[in-house]
Amino acid sequence: MQISELCKKAHQNAHDKGFWDSTYESIAFLKDEASVGIISAVDQAFISQKLMLIVSELGEALEALRKGDNENFEEEIADVFIRLGDFCGGYEIDIEKVIKWKMGVNEQRPLLHNKKF
Repeated sequence: MQISELCKKAHQNAHDKGFWDSTYESIAFLKDEASVGIISAVDQAFISQKLMLIVSELGEALEALRKGDNENFEEEIADVFIRLGDFCGGYEIDIEKVIKWKMGVNEQRPLLHNKKF
């Protein structure tokens, strides 16, 4: 299965389990021009929430690592990818294409990208 397929599956599962119920679809009744800013703000908040869910999985992976629980560590790393896949699926980001492009950019960068670490 390719990454794009995993993203679609992760998003469909998250959608089916209610993680996308609070999208700005709930304020879709706001159709006037003055509401554009409200819709934009809600959308940005929702994106921020999704990104923090990804970060929270990284925090759980760190805690598993600190406890020496390798099985749970691996599970939490998988959760990071699942949440990221859900995000990409939900926002229609072709992450395979972007990864390939970004890897090409990174290949051209200097050692440590000219940083100390």
